[in-house]
Amino acid sequence: MATSILGLDIGGANLKAATADKRAKSVPFPLWKQPEALPTALAKLVAQFPDAEELAVTMTGELCDCFETKRAGVSAILNAVETVANGRPVWVWSTDGTFLHTWEAKTEQRYMKVAAANWHALATFAGNQYRPKDGAILIDIGSTTTDVIPILDGVPVPEGKTDYDRLFTNELLYTGVRRTPICSILGSQVAAELFATTLDAYLLLGHIPENPDDCDTADGRPATKTRAHARLCRMYCGDPATVPAENVQSLAEGVMARQLMQIEHCVSQAANRLQILRKNVSVQYIVSGSGEFLAWQAIRSRGVSLNDQLGAAVSACAPAYALTQLPNKKRRP
Repeated sequence: MATSILGLDIGGANLKAATADKRAKSVPFPLWKQPEALPTALAKLVAQFPDAEELAVTMTGELCDCFETKRAGVSAILNAVETVANGRPVWVWSTDGTFLHTWEAKTEQRYMKVAAANWHALATFAGNQYRPKDGAILIDIGSTTTDVIPILDGVPVPEGKTDYDRLFTNELLYTGVRRTPICSILGSQVAAELFATTLDAYLLLGHIPENPDDCDTADGRPATKTRAHARLCRMYCGDPATVPAENVQSLAEGVMARQLMQIEHCVSQAANRLQILRKNVSVQYIVSGSGEFLAWQAIRSRGVSLNDQLGAAVSACAPAYALTQLPNKKRRP
């Protein structure tokens, strides 16, 4: 009988879990605000999957400024997972394409290979699962970031492997569909304050459904169109009584247009990378994440949708699910 594996993707703002049979759960958790509460939050999440016999982990939360260094962040996160595992095996994905033991992952030689490695796990899974005949570009758009990863013959072939390098190679774009501040996109056109985020733009435009119970917004008020409109008005230093509705609509459309321009540039760079590695390469697109709608707008082409293949809930937790699908033979003894 196959071992039941629970994949965990531990971010700075969300904790995500998924199983091989496509059960998935994402819960908000502001790690940078309460790192000491991570074991408790993880325990609650893992308890929802009582059949899990092993845990497979990837992370991005080590970047949170509550940690003095990335190595300290990696160690704190893995310590929390070990506590929650309660004796069950824990495996950590590395950008070398292998699973490591937690003690290996914490070492000076390895910690940078497990820090922010969730994109690599997803790209490896996508390459294995969908086996593009030649080349592929994975575009994973989440609440905070966008990953654009070139794949050749089913294997990720990025120029950079760390967040630092990937920012410069345009394989990591720090923009997403929920948490990105509007002022970081529109600059001097709007107030330089955290009055609204991209969630508000996409609520107003109808790309993200309203959720009155969701108060993880810039002002702590519900994620509804009415509240999103009010938050966007503040970007113009006004309110719904003083800012024309058509101006707010244009602001939201401008946010989407600017993000699309940024993502299109990254996709173009990834395509150039594949052309350098192999002339006349054919490219298949694979898109995933809660921002899939934005990816389709950027590529204007057909491709593989992980929302369609896996379901929206699993696609939103795609790196966690990927961990449950990667070959066991890659695990280090």
